[in-house]
Amino acid sequence: MLTAVQATRRSLGYFRSVSNYGINSGHQQANVVILPNHLAKDFEEFCRRNLAPLPLLYHSRSGETSCTPLARNADIRTDISQYHVYEEGCLVKTVSSLQSYFAQPSAAGAASQQQPAPQDPWSDMVCFYLGCSFGFEDHLRKAGVPVRNVEQGTNVSMYRTAVRCVPAGVFSCLLVVTMRPVPAAMLDAAVEVTHLNPLAHGAPVHIGDPGQRGIRALFVQDELLLSCLTLSHANSVAITTGFPTHHMQSPPDETDGPPGAIAMATMLLSLGKQVTMVMDRRALEMNQAIIDEAVSTGVLKNAIPIVTFEESSPDSALHFLCHHGDPKKPRYDHLVAIERSGRAEDGNYYNMRGVNVKHLVDPIDNLFLAAKDIPGISTTGIGDGGNELGMGGLRDKVRTMMPNGGLIACDVPADYAITAGVSNWGGYAVACGLYLLHTCPSHQRYRLRGLAAEQTTPQEQLQDWTANLPSVDKEESILSTLVRFGIRSGKTGNLAMEVDGLTFHPTHSDIITRLLDVTLGRNTLNP
Repeated sequence: MLTAVQATRRSLGYFRSVSNYGINSGHQQANVVILPNHLAKDFEEFCRRNLAPLPLLYHSRSGETSCTPLARNADIRTDISQYHVYEEGCLVKTVSSLQSYFAQPSAAGAASQQQPAPQDPWSDMVCFYLGCSFGFEDHLRKAGVPVRNVEQGTNVSMYRTAVRCVPAGVFSCLLVVTMRPVPAAMLDAAVEVTHLNPLAHGAPVHIGDPGQRGIRALFVQDELLLSCLTLSHANSVAITTGFPTHHMQSPPDETDGPPGAIAMATMLLSLGKQVTMVMDRRALEMNQAIIDEAVSTGVLKNAIPIVTFEESSPDSALHFLCHHGDPKKPRYDHLVAIERSGRAEDGNYYNMRGVNVKHLVDPIDNLFLAAKDIPGISTTGIGDGGNELGMGGLRDKVRTMMPNGGLIACDVPADYAITAGVSNWGGYAVACGLYLLHTCPSHQRYRLRGLAAEQTTPQEQLQDWTANLPSVDKEESILSTLVRFGIRSGKTGNLAMEVDGLTFHPTHSDIITRLLDVTLGRNTLNP
């Protein structure tokens, strides 16, 4: 099963290099899967049962090298720049020509009259030509619908969902989708254009919340609420962030993480908590400058200390977390990691592409591990891909659901794992959740154990809490600061006002606005 599915997905990267020709000339792009004859019948039925993800343009006869209905004078053995060869579901080699892989009999062997010539291995192979979404991109542009991946010169974003395709014979897999941001006013045009192109996957399978496609599979019910409840009781909170995904850039960090960390920090400060930031030593000076600017621009309520952690002895984590290394005297009662590189099972730290960035990461994971044995310290991890610190409790789901999941999955758990489409959104949600709890009379009674006289929150204090919620202006300001420091978007590497390939306007600004509408009781949300 993986032989065909993996080959289909991997072939996208190589077809991208020739896709502009197809876009500009009106040709239909195709992905190609080549299988031995004994698998062909099952795979054809698999395509028939899953017409949207596997639109079958043509399948060849055994041994056929051409595809006359699709292209004249084609030879599938040589017309693609690179081929991935799988055996027993595993990638074994990459070749530039299938003529060299399916070696012909030698001249000497062919000339021998004593033994019959061996059969050409290609004669047992069947080619399947599958439609590709690149085929409708030019139609979208002509209809005035922006195609972001074309504008940015990158491949389209692809996700493995939790939705299962209809199985057939030996073939079964999870549905893989592309996600394309479309302005709301242009949705009708986008649906109409793609509906008219069924051989390029056709109309959208979902519009709206991407979690409903199955990407939500990492979501754990009530983790946000439980984390906020615990944080509301905390007095001293340590927050860590920093994911050096762009290991070839300087700085290597991404724009996801710091905005969410600062949004939580300023709300915690407003609620009277002590807040400390724990950062990598390599980025200490830069992060101090970012914090200083956040304070001067009003994004962060007050300056907060930034510290580093380096392990010099077996009890370094204990001494960092507790006064004099005494577990009965913790310095912090809650640790929060947001979009922070998380240690994998093999001890390395991987970005979503499977690149090891361990040399850029301090062992802050050890603080979360040590905290498990210290009464009174709770932990929260916030992530969006499963390779972030604190996502260890979800590692089985990450291995199954996420690309490269078996390699990148974080192995270090937190007490609470908050997942979001973008980690910053999780940080904004924590800030809003804390506001809601502290403005709730029932929770205030609960928080104080009913031991203090019930009091109405002073209007001045309520205004301060409200002023320290995330806002479009503040989050745009801190993102602008990060960009000026050379910090790039995680997915694209663009030095621009975007996070994880999504531009601040309209995507992130809309999420912030919707969170504020819910938090402040403004009933203006669309369903």
